[in-house]
This record gives sequence, structure tokens and C-alpha cells, in this order.
Amino acid sequence: MAAGRLVSRLAMVTGGGSGIGRAVCRRLASEGASVVVADVDEASARRTLQSLPSDLRGQAHMAAVADVASKESVENLLTSIQVRYFQPPSVCVNAAGITADDFLLDMEEDDFDRVVRVNLKGSFLVTQAVARALVACGATKGSIITVGSIVGKVGNMGQVNYAASKAGVEGLTRTAAKELSRFGIRCNCVLPGFISTPMTDKVPEKVIVKMKSLVPLGRMGEAAEVADACAFLASDDAGYVTGASLEVTGGLFMG
Repeated sequence: MAAGRLVSRLAMVTGGGSGIGRAVCRRLASEGASVVVADVDEASARRTLQSLPSDLRGQAHMAAVADVASKESVENLLTSIQVRYFQPPSVCVNAAGITADDFLLDMEEDDFDRVVRVNLKGSFLVTQAVARALVACGATKGSIITVGSIVGKVGNMGQVNYAASKAGVEGLTRTAAKELSRFGIRCNCVLPGFISTPMTDKVPEKVIVKMKSLVPLGRMGEAAEVADACAFLASDDAGYVTGASLEVTGGLFMG
């Protein structure tokens, strides 16, 4: 770990109340960033907030309630951040996401729409709002990271909505990278594979065993390992990286 890489940064993490989002908040804070923990669940966001180390400048972190699928909610979030910190976040991690699994032949339209609305539209609304705020204040540097999924590349049984949404965020990210590069804003994706999170806690053990057998490294990944990739992309160590998709999969589906 390169402690202190993010000392001068204000970071916003959506979906920061649990799982990968919580791990990202902790990692960014450990490197000195001031972190805004945004989540639709206020209690979860506050639990994450309480677990964060103080940033190296002594500036307090912040918990905020936000529904990424609502433009008004996202805009209110950005306003509240700028009122408190007098600047927009220069690091943004889109980690908010949901699942509503079913097979293609059985999936309800509402379940398809809900997953796409949060995972894809939510990433669009947050990326747009953060980018607009950075451009408006004349910032010359920014990093927007979206948590996608390897499922968006290869598909997965019973996850047609989730796979479509995660494929979409890659296209969104590549296009945003091309459009925003002239403002110094880098946009990248992290694509987790099988990661131990509250989502996978609900998966039957026999399925977990099968999943592990498909991974060359022979184990599930940890949320902290995804957070490591996000911290790299947030930092100046990734200053020449934009429009990329970084797979954190243990070798799953490589090639």
C-alpha cells in the first residue's frame, strides 16, 4: 500500500454502505482521502462512516443518503458535498448496484427495469453530475471509477438484467473517457469476478464450491482486493490510464 497517495483528494463512493463500496471507502480513507459515504440506506452509510480512519488532514468524512437512480437525489448529493467541502469530489467510485435474478424466460419486466435503472442509469447520473461539477469549478484533474462485473463481458445464467447493466457501464465509461479527457478527468471500470460480499452470502454452499473450481487462483476474491484496484485508478499512479476495464477475477474467464 502506498499510504498517502490520496491525501489531497475528496472522494465520493456510492453504495458505500456495504460490500465492495464499504471496502472502497475504507481503502481510500486509509490513503488519506476525505470520503463521502453515499448510500440509499442511511444506517449502513453511517456504519461505514464510523469504521473509517481519520484522514491525514484531520478533515471529517461524511455520510449521505442518495438514490443514484434519481437525478434530483444525485444533484442534491453533489450540492451537499460542495456546501460542506467547498469543492466537488475529485475521485468518484460508482459502487451502488443491485441484483434481481431470474432466468430470461421468467424475468419480470419490472425486475429488468429496476436493475438497469440503478446499475446503469445510476452510474450515468452520478458520472454526469460529478463531471459537470468538476468542469464548472475549473478542476484540471479527476478520476471516475465504475464498478462493473466480469458478468458484463461473459454473461451469467439467471442474470440477464445484471449482465446487461454491467455491459452498459463499460460502454458508458469508455465514451465518458473520450469526452472528458480534455478536462483531465479519467474514467475507468473495475470488473470484479466472484467476490465475497453480502450478496454472495445468500448463495448456496454447493454453488460457491462450483464457483471456486472455475477460478484459476482457486478462491473467492475479497472486497478489499477490488478496493485495491479502485485506489490505484484513483491515484496519480494511474495518471495515463483511462477508458480501461481492470479485471479483478482471480483469472476467471481469462482469454
